[in-house]
Amino acid sequence: MFNSRPFLLCGLPLKRPPSSTLVHRRRNGLFVLEVTGHPEYGLPFGQDRLIPLWVASRSVRQNRREIHFETGSEILDELGLPHDGPHYRRIVEGFRRVFASTIFFGPADQTATSPVWSCSRSCFFEKIRLWTDPDQTAKNGQQNVVVLSDMFWRELAEHPVPIDGDVVRALAHAPGALDFFMWLSWRSHALTAIARIPLVSEFGLCAQLGSLEYSRTRDFKRTVSAWLKTVRSFWPDCPACLSTDGTVLIVTPQRSRTIPRRSLRLSPIVRNSDNCDHTGT
Repeated sequence: MFNSRPFLLCGLPLKRPPSSTLVHRRRNGLFVLEVTGHPEYGLPFGQDRLIPLWVASRSVRQNRREIHFETGSEILDELGLPHDGPHYRRIVEGFRRVFASTIFFGPADQTATSPVWSCSRSCFFEKIRLWTDPDQTAKNGQQNVVVLSDMFWRELAEHPVPIDGDVVRALAHAPGALDFFMWLSWRSHALTAIARIPLVSEFGLCAQLGSLEYSRTRDFKRTVSAWLKTVRSFWPDCPACLSTDGTVLIVTPQRSRTIPRRSLRLSPIVRNSDNCDHTGT
């Protein structure tokens, strides 16, 4: 599977935000990701992060900005989700939240006196046609269609980031652990020297992932420790550990990783590890 860099650098909300919260802002170093939700549908959250991931993967494989698929069961199959009404409805509602949102991605510290002010604001998808009843596609002889926005498509075409599909399926019900795995895989591969990343600070890990609800440092320390344990269960040579006092994540450069096939058996273990709202719409 494939992902795009903005959603490796900065995560979507893990839990459903309050209906009055329509802006989600994350920062990673010099860059900011800001997602603005639609007043009717709200912000994408939880398993919604699987939708841009699935669309990106299909688009990269087909080398097309416009993708077609027969039924929603194709999505459920590839993501390892059950073929039932609740999961299909969750996918449909997630598509609505993702489609209706706009994203801003750009440098964080530009000022009015900067010689050049450079940023991008766009949407995930430019056009979508999705049958809300999975049986209607075959009856009407029309496929589901998703057209990526030009910005999203160009980012994928120029910088597709490979993600292990087995891990995505194993962590489909644990968005926090999935984000942490994808972020750690990308970060360790890009490093040339050991990095020490504070868990909680203006530029820390909590400011990058979608974990706004962890207001207390000890809660986030406990969560990151659990994520590390989950990741190590199928990535034994995971190049990260917590400092002795548990306040800093230490990451070493990693040029390759081997993920045993037993990762496929992890799904029941991590199903509720983030305590997120997975099925509600």
